[in-house]
Amino acid sequence: MISMLKDTDPLKELEEEVLVEADAGYNLIVWNDDVNTFDWVIKALVEICGHSEEQAEQCALLIHMRGKYAVKHGDFETLKPMCEGIIDRGINATIEEVAL
Repeated sequence: MISMLKDTDPLKELEEEVLVEADAGYNLIVWNDDVNTFDWVIKALVEICGHSEEQAEQCALLIHMRGKYAVKHGDFETLKPMCEGIIDRGINATIEEVAL
């Protein structure tokens, strides 16, 4: 007898879903410097990345304390214009692929 049931292994589906989620990803990194003020960086994060004031302030503090911070995660095409906008304001920024 031939079974016409669809192969529905929930564990396999979960593994595939996790692999797809883990595979996607770049981080927009903003680097600390001795030139730009907290207010300028916060304003850029709000206007360019769509952060709230509070989120932008927290990111600015982390950038200052750690030397750099991933302020946004997403696909390259979304992050590229944000990175360019931040750089256009004189703030150092890069896009890094998330290591798996």
